[in-house]
Amino acid sequence: MLKEIFENDPLGLLIVKPKKSAARTSDERLAASFDEINNFIENNDREPKPDPTNISEYKLYSTLKGLRDNDKKMLALEPQDKYELLNTVKKEINSINDIFGDDSLDILGDDSEGIFDFKHTPKDFDRAKADFVGKRVKCKDFDKYEHLFKEVQNDLALGKRKLVDFKEPNLREGTYYVHNGVLFLLESITYEKEDHYKDDGTRVRKDGRTRCIFENGTESNILKRSVEKNLYKNGKVVTQNIDSVNKEFTETFNGITEEDKETGHIYVLKSKSKKEEISSITNLYKIGYSSTSVQERIMNAENEPTYLMAPVKIESSWSCYNMNAQKFEQLIHQFFGNSCLEVDVFDKKGIRHTPREWFIVPLEAVEQSITLIISGKIVNYSYDKDNEVIIEK
Repeated sequence: MLKEIFENDPLGLLIVKPKKSAARTSDERLAASFDEINNFIENNDREPKPDPTNISEYKLYSTLKGLRDNDKKMLALEPQDKYELLNTVKKEINSINDIFGDDSLDILGDDSEGIFDFKHTPKDFDRAKADFVGKRVKCKDFDKYEHLFKEVQNDLALGKRKLVDFKEPNLREGTYYVHNGVLFLLESITYEKEDHYKDDGTRVRKDGRTRCIFENGTESNILKRSVEKNLYKNGKVVTQNIDSVNKEFTETFNGITEEDKETGHIYVLKSKSKKEEISSITNLYKIGYSSTSVQERIMNAENEPTYLMAPVKIESSWSCYNMNAQKFEQLIHQFFGNSCLEVDVFDKKGIRHTPREWFIVPLEAVEQSITLIISGKIVNYSYDKDNEVIIEK
């Protein structure tokens, strides 16, 4: 009878669901307390302080302080640590010793299976000591850098700086970078070993400790080559402030007197061509040289292949003094050579021409290149045509 009753229950009236406990587990309580700290920072743009007049904020401060003193809790909360409050150490794993040394949860402590009993290897071998690992710690003099990070972020928002891919094989002191969305300044590099070869032919690359200041108020002394690897994997370079570049450009051309000899003109022109293949190209400019005035030089532009058989507009021009202006033009062309426009133009007689003075380059980059050539610093820079910016080598 009972069996028939339980089997004939189409409405599921006899199915008893186990009650769920209203009590949260310790892991859930830990995650919830850390979420409260994250929410506080989102609303106040700062960490909670030990303010005795604000009990709730003081409680959050005490909770965060306690978490920072507990390695296991910090590791458990690392996925939630979006503001990098816990300063968990990112250790470099380069050897077996590094793996054993990073066993903060004591996973490898119980050797019940005897995995560390080496029976077929010499016992008298020397183990190399693990390299000193770079750590992220609080930056004690962050007040010197905080306003600089705000300026860089503001420049990025206004378009005065850009983020470009990290491509170069070396870093530059005093340059800003972004890794995993965090802005940092590479303040200095202290080299500890030079580029050399071991007796067995193995190459040891030049390396050393850096001082990297992060916008969240921390700093690190991570190895230079580790910084490079991180940026190659997921990083960007922050370009220079374009206003600073223009200021340097203006200062470079000050001080011309009557004793200086004018040798020609460098000019930048924009085409007024109505052809789609020309008018559709953004930042297309002709960089040229003229021994006469620029206005006189372009009077017959619509009939000359070098001007794409179309009228042009003067965007910028500079008078050159005490130098070979034509050689100066050639240096600019060489610098932007990888962005030269490849196009064939036919004159009125049907003869084909291939102009070589048109480049896909922003005007501000042209002005910056002229400043760098005059100062002699151009050898330290190259043009990144993908991002249309000048970057340090």
